Amino acid sequence: PERVESLAGSGLATIPKEYIRPESERDNLGDAFDEAMKLNSSGPQVPVVDLSGFDSPDEAVRAKCVEELKKAAEDWGVMHIVNHRIPLELIDRVREVGKGFFDLPVEQKEKYANDQASGEIQGYGSKLANNESGKLEWEDYYFHLIFPEEKTNLSLWPKEPKHYIEVTKEFAKELRVVVTKMLSMLSQGLGLELGKLEKELGGMEDLLMQMKINYYPKCPQPELALGVEAHTDVSSLTFLLTNMVPGLQLYYGGKWVIAQCVPDSLLVHIGDTLEILSNGRYRSILHRSLVNKERVRISWAVFCEPPKETIVLKPLPELVTEAAPAKFPPRTFKQHIQHKL
Repeated sequence: PERVESLAGSGLATIPKEYIRPESERDNLGDAFDEAMKLNSSGPQVPVVDLSGFDSPDEAVRAKCVEELKKAAEDWGVMHIVNHRIPLELIDRVREVGKGFFDLPVEQKEKYANDQASGEIQGYGSKLANNESGKLEWEDYYFHLIFPEEKTNLSLWPKEPKHYIEVTKEFAKELRVVVTKMLSMLSQGLGLELGKLEKELGGMEDLLMQMKINYYPKCPQPELALGVEAHTDVSSLTFLLTNMVPGLQLYYGGKWVIAQCVPDSLLVHIGDTLEILSNGRYRSILHRSLVNKERVRISWAVFCEPPKETIVLKPLPELVTEAAPAKFPPRTFKQHIQHKL
């Protein structure tokens, strides 16, 4: 497919019809900066959870932190986390090398193009029209597995800019620590032992972390396009880092709400897998990405996924009762993805 970056750079005043969303999808669709401005004056805000409380020696402080995370996971299914302990200098470097890759000429990026037709989704790509409406998304991306390190294929990682690999490896290791902390807190929030959710998702050996760098070029008609169409994440958790340009929109309280940008935070989604294990107590929220006329938006999404076939996902027995029967049938992660598609 033609890269969206090339389309956007061609000076076009109107977008091709393949990118124009159906009328039914245009509720609260508009320029991301305009939508963010509206939210600043009124409307619900994505909760912010300070993880430092979980490290406190005070049991009451730890319990309060777990309760705040649990409430956000049940009500929104998404939250900003602050004091996550990933060095902010490292996060700046992640932004720098990701932007550095997308700053390369398209011809250089094409050396890393994926081959979706053959099932190879790792690499540089653009959305194919495989959805019900046949519409395309206003984004290019780079997708690859970043953890566990022994399962990664460095031949599929960008060689430019030169520090991309070392920075991304370091970020993956730091983020994996946060994954364990989040899953421990969410386990405790369900009244389970701390390591329960992580064990059910494959543990340190088999829980995969896949990174997708989303590149959303400026769009001349943001009221007609979407960066990414409405979906819930199939993952257990998704961690999102951005270049502080707004765009993420969540379907909350029966309407679309744009997420504010919170400095020094990571935004975390509860994915389908945790919704299943928690028997629906934790929420996998519908979300999409807006675009804008003024600035390129880049986001780094890291999807934490269980192994595709070796674990059967179903509501945990401890959370199934006569009053709360199982809401989801047993499926492997692969079967869940196929069912969803």
